[in-house]
Amino acid sequence: VQLQASGGGLVQAGGSLTLACAASGRTSSIYVMGWFRQAPGKEREFVAFILWSGSGTYYADSVKGRFNVSRDNAKNTVYLQMNNLQPEDTAVYYCARSPHIATQGRNYDYWGQGTQVTVSS
Repeated sequence: VQLQASGGGLVQAGGSLTLACAASGRTSSIYVMGWFRQAPGKEREFVAFILWSGSGTYYADSVKGRFNVSRDNAKNTVYLQMNNLQPEDTAVYYCARSPHIATQGRNYDYWGQGTQVTVSS
């Protein structure tokens, strides 16, 4: 499975961005697609995941109510819509695949290259 993340950029506080993660290769092996982020000097942090089939989603408390994860199976793409962005959301965002439901990065085995999100105050 190959994952390609895109959509990052610079936005003012209160603004919105939508990230996309396009999957290719053996997409039939995907069970969960997750989003993580890593800010400078900080550890990688779980953001959200979505089941590749069905309607299950899960969010970190820090983004609940502001971020929404969705998918388009026809395009093999997962999206992370981020609203009311704050400076503390500044990070490199990664998408990743897991063969089972998980929030810890070590359970994800395929990762995209990351896309930078910068929120100015």
